[in-house]
Amino acid sequence: MAQQPHIEPHTTAWNAQTWLSFLMSTSMTVGGVLLAPVDWWTRGYLLMGVVFMVASSFTLAKTLRDNHEAEKLRNRISSAKADALLREFEQAA
Repeated sequence: MAQQPHIEPHTTAWNAQTWLSFLMSTSMTVGGVLLAPVDWWTRGYLLMGVVFMVASSFTLAKTLRDNHEAEKLRNRISSAKADALLREFEQAA
């Protein structure tokens, strides 16, 4: 059976950069909403939108990752079944 390639984890620098980017973009967006020349009701509405957008982005990313991982597992199972059938066929011949 074919060996699956080993996937290396991300580097510490990459992890730090992604977290820093996320925190900066979120804080700048929230800061912009809080400093906007509008009343508090409008700020509250915009902040709820920001919170919902961040939460739905995490959910979408997790769903896409889970679907990708499930597809990889299905492919491995299908490949294993095909390999087993080929071995049976070769042994019978």
